[in-house]
Amino acid sequence: MSFLQLGLPQSILNILSKLNFSEAYPIQKEAIPVLLKKQDLLGIAKTGSGKTASYVLPILSNLQDSKEAKNRHAKALVLVPTRELAVQVEAVFKSFSIDLEKRIKTVAVFGGVAINPQMQALQGAEIVIATPGRLIELEEANAINISEIETLVLDEADKMLNLGFKDEMDQIFSRLPKKRQNLLFSATLSPEVQKVEKLLLHNPQIIKIDEDKDPLDLIQQLAYYVDDENKGPLLRHLIESKDMHQVLVFTASAKRADWVANKLRANGIDARPIHSKKSQGARMDLLTKFKYKHLRVLVSTDLLARGIDIEFLPYVINYELPRSPKDFVHRIGRTGRAENPGEALSLITPDEEHHFRVIQKKMKKWVTRVDGNEVLFKS
Repeated sequence: MSFLQLGLPQSILNILSKLNFSEAYPIQKEAIPVLLKKQDLLGIAKTGSGKTASYVLPILSNLQDSKEAKNRHAKALVLVPTRELAVQVEAVFKSFSIDLEKRIKTVAVFGGVAINPQMQALQGAEIVIATPGRLIELEEANAINISEIETLVLDEADKMLNLGFKDEMDQIFSRLPKKRQNLLFSATLSPEVQKVEKLLLHNPQIIKIDEDKDPLDLIQQLAYYVDDENKGPLLRHLIESKDMHQVLVFTASAKRADWVANKLRANGIDARPIHSKKSQGARMDLLTKFKYKHLRVLVSTDLLARGIDIEFLPYVINYELPRSPKDFVHRIGRTGRAENPGEALSLITPDEEHHFRVIQKKMKKWVTRVDGNEVLFKS
C-alpha cells in the first residue's frame, strides 16, 4: 500500500518522496492510521519489519499541529532497551523531520556516557528517546519533566523486561500523566508483555504481523568446513573473491575480534572491531560508518547480535560459533530482513563440527556444506 493512502500530511509525504519511500510495510499500513487518531496500540512484529517508522511518522505528524512545549517538558517519550537502539531511533526521527515546516527537536539519552552534555541537549527537546535508567537520572536532576508527555512508546518491550528494567519502567509510569497515548511494540506477546499491556493500554488497537514464511528462508546459508590454520586466510579470500562490502563478522571474544580485524587490515581490507571494551562514543562512530558504508567490515562479539539495525545488511560471517543456537539465529538474522535476501556464511573447524550439528538441529535447517580448504587452495 502507498503512503499516500494512510492519511499522513503533505509535509511528511514530501519527505518520504525525497527519501524514495513509496510503499508501506504491513506494520506501517496497519499502525499509521490508528496512531494519527491518537489511539493506543499494541503492535507485535519482528525486528526489521519497519515498526520504527510506523510510530515515528504519526508522532511527527501529530506534533506539527500541537502547541510549542515548555522547555524541558517533552511531548513524546520513546523507551528502548539499549543505547544502540536509542541512537538508531533518533536517526529515524531526524531523517523524517529535517525538512518539516515546524522544527521538532529530538534527543536520545542513555547511560555509559557523560550525563552533562545530555542535560544540556534536552533544552527544547519535544521528542526524547531514552533507556530507562538514564531517563530516571535525568528526571531526578530536573533536566527533563515527563509530567506532560502526550505519547509514550515502549519499543522492544519484551527485551526491556528480559533485561530487568521492570522496576525502572514502573517508576517512570508513575511519573507520567494519566491521560496520554500509549504505544507498545514487541516481537513477542509474552506473559510479562501482557501484564504491561493491561497496565498501560486503554482500548488498544491490536496489530499482529504474521510472517508469511520463516525469515531464515530469506537467508542463503553456507558452511565452509576448514582447518583451523586456514580460517583466517579463507575469511579474507571470501571477502575479496565475492567483492563483499558491509560485512558483519562475528567472533566469540573481544580479544579475537581485535585479532581478526587487525589481520584483515594488514591484508588491505578495511575492518574495525566493536565490542564492550570500546567506549560508547567509539561504538557509535563505528556503527554509523558501517551503516552508511564508510567501513567495509565490522568485526563484533555477540554485543551486536541484537543491537544493530541495518535494513539491507547483505553479509554476516560467523568466524566463530556462539555457544547458544538461539544466538546463532540472532546473528544471522541481521541479514535477510524486511523481505530482502542476504548471505550468512559460517567457518567451521573440525572442533566445531559437533556444535554446529546441534545448532542446525535446533534451527531445523541443514546448511549446505562446502570444503573451505579446497575453495582456498583452488584460488
